[in-house]
Amino acid sequence: MKTKSKNRYNKDSPRIAIIGSGVCGLGIGWRLSQLGYRVDVFESEKIGKGATWAAAGMLAAGVECEPGEEKLLELTTKSQRMWPNFLKDIEKSTNINPHYRDEGTLVIAFNNDELSKLRFNYKFQSRLGIELEWLDKEEVRTLEPHLNSKTLDAVFSKNDHQVDNRFLLLALADAFKNSGGRIHEKHKVKSIKIEKERVKGIVIDSEFHKADIVLLAAGAHSSSIDGLPDSIIPPVRPVKGQMLALQMDINRPLIKHVIWTPNSYLVPRNDGRLIIGATIEESGFNSDITAGALYSLLESAWRTLPTIEELPVVETWCGFRPTSRDDAPILGPTEIEGLVLATGHHRNGILLAPLTADTISEYISTGNIPPEIEDYNIDRFLN
Repeated sequence: MKTKSKNRYNKDSPRIAIIGSGVCGLGIGWRLSQLGYRVDVFESEKIGKGATWAAAGMLAAGVECEPGEEKLLELTTKSQRMWPNFLKDIEKSTNINPHYRDEGTLVIAFNNDELSKLRFNYKFQSRLGIELEWLDKEEVRTLEPHLNSKTLDAVFSKNDHQVDNRFLLLALADAFKNSGGRIHEKHKVKSIKIEKERVKGIVIDSEFHKADIVLLAAGAHSSSIDGLPDSIIPPVRPVKGQMLALQMDINRPLIKHVIWTPNSYLVPRNDGRLIIGATIEESGFNSDITAGALYSLLESAWRTLPTIEELPVVETWCGFRPTSRDDAPILGPTEIEGLVLATGHHRNGILLAPLTADTISEYISTGNIPPEIEDYNIDRFLN
């Protein structure tokens, strides 16, 4: 049984306020509390009910890489390699299992057009050094016998894994509290207080909370916090994704790999749930679950895995990806002393959690910007 550690900070330790309790806010808070900082995380609702809770937990630096993301690939692959040690550290601080799975990921095609696109992506990703294997239809059906018999070839990525994002969230929250951190739920931050280009703290309703360092990690809501100069308001918008879950027989799951199709992905969980996602919608914070979205997801999933027809639907939901103008994260300091950003991760928040936690905590504790994130600060948007 993991026990709560004694607070190692003294009265002179800098006070850190983190806005947002997703995987990035909690991950950074946990690392900083381990170092002895006084860390408070503020969340407007229940912890992590934003993009972290809504995600699918895929750690797919390889098969998700698209043309134009060659530079971002350096960041995502490094974080992907950090995951095993990140999990070992979490296990030392909590008994909650994040359910990491390493069976790998399949990307499949059903017709010649899809096969042509699959071959293009395979060649593109392979040239970047991503380790992939081309499988013919017999090899694919050997790995996943319940797939549609019309499945053609597929690409297998052994290094693209998954974690159950909801259990990860609970594990990070527990590890953070066990390290001395404090979580304040139902505390909506109205503004960040700045004087003479120096952060002073945050305002919650009419209450002022003093802080030496403020970390803005509020996901898709990061641009709505008052008090910031226009030049450092993160250019982050919500990109909606609708999803659903079916319930498989936990003893006889229909698939064991993460499977990407041209129009959806399927993610099997340890509890028998089958996650199906996700739409990509520019509709602000509209949280409606729509018939068209569910139909398109279910149709794509049924086309891939016909035996889902009798499975019960156990949950539908949507989330809002925090997306910057170039789809890459915004990490590091700003022109305001003491104000640090960790937002804009788009679809890579879970994947980039270890790197984000380690680099931002390193910057806050040493004052040095780690080389991995030098090109990902907000300054790149100023022109």
